[in-house]
Amino acid sequence: MRALLVTAVVASSLCGALCVPAVRAQPVPAAATALPPSAERAYLAVDQRFDRAAAVDVVTFMSRYWRVAANPGFNASIDHIRERLIAAGFSAGPGRGVGSVRVDEFPTAGPGWDYSVGTLAIEGDTPEVVMSREGDRVSLCINSFSTPAGGLRARLVDVGAAADVDLAGKDLRGAVVLGDAPIGRLWQQAVKARGAAGVISTSIASYIRPADPAEFTREEQKDVFQWESVPYDPGARAFGFKASWRAASRLRERLREGDVRLRVEIQSTFHPGPNRSLVAEIPGRSLPDQRIVMIAHVQEPGANDDASGCATLYGLARALAEAIAAGALPQPERTLTFMWVDEIRGTRHWISSRPDEAAGVKFMLSLDMTGEDTARTGGTFLIEKQPDPSAVWERPSDPHSEWGASNVRADSLRGSLLNDLHLAVCQRRAKDTGWVVRTNPYEGGSDHTPFVQAGVPALLNWHFTDRYYHTNQDTPDKVSAEEMRNVGVAVATTAWFLASADLAGAQAVVDLLEAAAARRFAVEREQGAQLVRDASDRATAEARETEVMEAWRRWYAEALDSVLTLPVTGGPSAELRARIAEAKSRLGL
Repeated sequence: MRALLVTAVVASSLCGALCVPAVRAQPVPAAATALPPSAERAYLAVDQRFDRAAAVDVVTFMSRYWRVAANPGFNASIDHIRERLIAAGFSAGPGRGVGSVRVDEFPTAGPGWDYSVGTLAIEGDTPEVVMSREGDRVSLCINSFSTPAGGLRARLVDVGAAADVDLAGKDLRGAVVLGDAPIGRLWQQAVKARGAAGVISTSIASYIRPADPAEFTREEQKDVFQWESVPYDPGARAFGFKASWRAASRLRERLREGDVRLRVEIQSTFHPGPNRSLVAEIPGRSLPDQRIVMIAHVQEPGANDDASGCATLYGLARALAEAIAAGALPQPERTLTFMWVDEIRGTRHWISSRPDEAAGVKFMLSLDMTGEDTARTGGTFLIEKQPDPSAVWERPSDPHSEWGASNVRADSLRGSLLNDLHLAVCQRRAKDTGWVVRTNPYEGGSDHTPFVQAGVPALLNWHFTDRYYHTNQDTPDKVSAEEMRNVGVAVATTAWFLASADLAGAQAVVDLLEAAAARRFAVEREQGAQLVRDASDRATAEARETEVMEAWRRWYAEALDSVLTLPVTGGPSAELRARIAEAKSRLGL
């Protein structure tokens, strides 16, 4: 989930500095406007056909593997979903079935990594295993190299929370260095600068494991750690481990008794094959060159992150195909494109390698961590909106997640119907099931990001905050089949409607946007007035609130205008133009 570029050649997504908001978003109130009739039809057709058991099977299969692009687990996951799509009616060749499926290949940035043995033990009369693949699953860092036959024996050095300057003069050559610094910094200072054989880092996000052991409220929190990567460095041929509180405490306990020597045994492999993306399409009937794109990423070892996103996307693609084959839904007018990729990299490759297809993308929806059992993980379902003014100006009504804000410029904002339409669809699902739906401002970092950067309306479906995010405990027992169904039904409904909207549907979206704009303007007037009252410099605060309100007015004016491109037949009719003009007039735009 949420990829950042790091120094590792085959690094997966890693969370950077996280900003914890003071306010938690509340469930979004239900929209006053019902779904367009054709969207309601899609909702009912997909709801009846989303196979929860089949989605869970995909999660279970993928969770067996440490999935890094080009490694066996990544490839097995791609092939598994492809086979299931073909069994559901997609065809590996053109002209047959409800849709087609293919695998695209392109060069990887570096070899795919995997490992079969990763054991760290304290030497003694009876060696004490502290970390292992069997017990900890993902404690060995991506890009760690194998140790010599028989393993490596090395002394343990604890540098605690030492800053870089505190390591100056320390003899770390050949040692295994334990520290609380982030793994990348510890690697550079211990391995690259001082010749250590490897490192062990305890760094972890504060919302996952409190720094003070007295704050632990659950026993399992003592055994949780976040997986990571170290740089791919054939010259150093070193390794890194991530340690839980319990494992690090045991190592430090033994160090208090005297010198500690470790035995480290690693068997890892690097796979030079290509990166692969799985692409399935249901072709559009009248506008096949226009596309609605949905993407989930394959890499990472987690059940929720992102096996659940892959399973949800598979489930909704299958449900749509079955509904169309059964005549419950007509073939969409625009093409529906489903992709399973290496996060960010696969998306960027598709955009750059298929420019004609990418130019026809009208809307995009990303699925990442979409199956969380919210009672177990603490992660609430969120719609991360296409960039709107809440991504530029911090608003009490729209707090960011712990992921943190990205730098969005006000002059880059472009209003679109996507945010409010998808929210309305999710609220329709909530009405039936009691599903809790929240939103957060755009933050970036998953597969919606390249589309946003290309000017395509795009948003993310996800869950956060998750106490198991990027950890060894992101396992299938934390996944909810019903949550995958909720997200799958909502995304499929939105996508099919966007691909097939007629004039009546477009007019209903105008009504939906008008109601959403009126609610937003009321919220901004109320919270803006309070912010001005609380400000020490009221003149500056008033100027800022005027700027914010004007940005929202521009946003919704453009969002209403975006409906002109929605109908698949008849174009922007005089009737639709009049409907939009009337809505703008009532809103004072």
